[in-house]
Amino acid sequence: MKTVEVVAGVLKFENKYLCVQRGPNKFDYINHKYEFPGGKIESGETEEDALIRELSEELNIELKRISHKITTIDYQYPDFRLIMHAYLCEPQSIELTLSEHVDFKWLERFEMEFLDWAAADIPILTLL
Repeated sequence: MKTVEVVAGVLKFENKYLCVQRGPNKFDYINHKYEFPGGKIESGETEEDALIRELSEELNIELKRISHKITTIDYQYPDFRLIMHAYLCEPQSIELTLSEHVDFKWLERFEMEFLDWAAADIPILTLL
């Protein structure tokens, strides 16, 4: 079974976190689910470099700083294994442009519970 290693940015601005919604996907279990933004780590990249690149590519957003690593999730989906390194980040601003996702929301922590999250991202919520 394929293993995919990714980074995820838990972007916090003031008291709100960025939640992004995936578009259509061939796997129903992640189709239109909310997640923390990020993407695959390319060969030779550090996790932090991959995070900066992915957030720039997917959201056209720049980070003020990467605060710290929150956790690493090792999650087995039915069709692939996901290893996700999650970092708490502070963006320069809340202005962004979606290129891969279909929706986004800046929400306070308690509001995030009401979204339909991708299963691998749920453990991150419990740590916030």
